[in-house]
Amino acid sequence: MRTSASTSSAPVSAGAASTGAGRARPGRFSMLSRFLPSGRSVAIGVPFVWLAVFFALPFVLVLKISFADQVMGIPPYTSLVEIKDGVVHFALQLSHYAFLLQDDLYIATYLSSLKMAAVSTVLCLLIGYPMAYYIARSEPNRRNVLMMAVMLPFWTSFLIRVYAWIGILKDDGLLNHTLIALGIIHTPLRLYHSDAGVYIGMVYSYLPFMVMPLYA
Repeated sequence: MRTSASTSSAPVSAGAASTGAGRARPGRFSMLSRFLPSGRSVAIGVPFVWLAVFFALPFVLVLKISFADQVMGIPPYTSLVEIKDGVVHFALQLSHYAFLLQDDLYIATYLSSLKMAAVSTVLCLLIGYPMAYYIARSEPNRRNVLMMAVMLPFWTSFLIRVYAWIGILKDDGLLNHTLIALGIIHTPLRLYHSDAGVYIGMVYSYLPFMVMPLYA
């Protein structure tokens, strides 16, 4: 009887040990999961790292060069920090920014760029808000198709899409040929190399970036 009791207790203890080991493993993985990034953290963190490496860092380097003076050498600009006799000196050159504020051509260019950016943003909002509202109110099946249509231009290179508009907006382009053939106009519209052509290209290029956040 004692032998059978000891024999029967052995599997129980072995099963308890295996159960305890099985319970210990998730605990170890849970501790590791605290230090490893989750799927959402990776999805959010990877774009931030991409922007930091390929946008923020080059921007800081360009900003540094803008405060330096041009010299013949490697690198072709002066250092912003100099140490002489144990004293740190900052050699910041503001002549480039002073030139930008004094030159009429640069000022006119900046004002024109700001005007085009503001007008394009307003046009994207006026066109994108009704589109996003209609997509949000549509049925789920139709909603997916419409969102796919909004994102479809991203499948093609940005330069190819912009160059395609050149063939449409030129004096002998597709748009003018169509309007003249229909008898709507008799002389070609001056859309190429004009502000109207720039607005058309910018609204077409950046309209999806307005629709998707409004829809979300």
